[in-house]
Amino acid sequence: MEIKAVLLDLGNVVLGVDGGLVLNYWSAASSTSPEVLRSLWSIDEQYERHEKGQIDFKAYSSYLSNKFEITLPYAQWITGWNKLWTKPIKPTVNLLPKIASNYDLYALTNTNRTHADFFKKEYSSELSYFKHLFISNEIGLRKPEHECYNFVCDYIGLDPNQILFLDDTTVNVVAAREVGILAKHVQKPQHGEEILNVFLDI
Repeated sequence: MEIKAVLLDLGNVVLGVDGGLVLNYWSAASSTSPEVLRSLWSIDEQYERHEKGQIDFKAYSSYLSNKFEITLPYAQWITGWNKLWTKPIKPTVNLLPKIASNYDLYALTNTNRTHADFFKKEYSSELSYFKHLFISNEIGLRKPEHECYNFVCDYIGLDPNQILFLDDTTVNVVAAREVGILAKHVQKPQHGEEILNVFLDI
């Protein structure tokens, strides 16, 4: 079926991210070995609750303080958290005007309010080409839940197989395919441009 909409993950597809920068900042600020923080870090239940908007960053940073056994001023938790973002992935970003001119362009990202507030402001020009941003903490759903993809398809008003979806995480791509979306895995940031040029008439 003809592709009518393009759905892009943001992290490492449109905007560069590096979680190591977050832990490095907190490590230096707390005089704690970065290896210790890395060994304790995980995408656990509280992380997912944070991304679904069920807890705010104050509650999540308090949880991390206990988990990491470090104490930091709240401002340093925030500053470190937003070190995640590196820079836009230019080859893909440069295609956004063309994509938006020929297809309905959307983004679907697992993220929290603090990060969303940051990238909406910091990368407003890059994100201006998207018709809508589906953000997990705003919709209360996150990838790879089937309900998340079904919500997006219903909102857009298209059959899943009319949507091209790019994501950098294998499990998210597999789940999207299970609901019928044409999903492709971006294994490296530069691969996004290649995939888009293959599947789109731009």
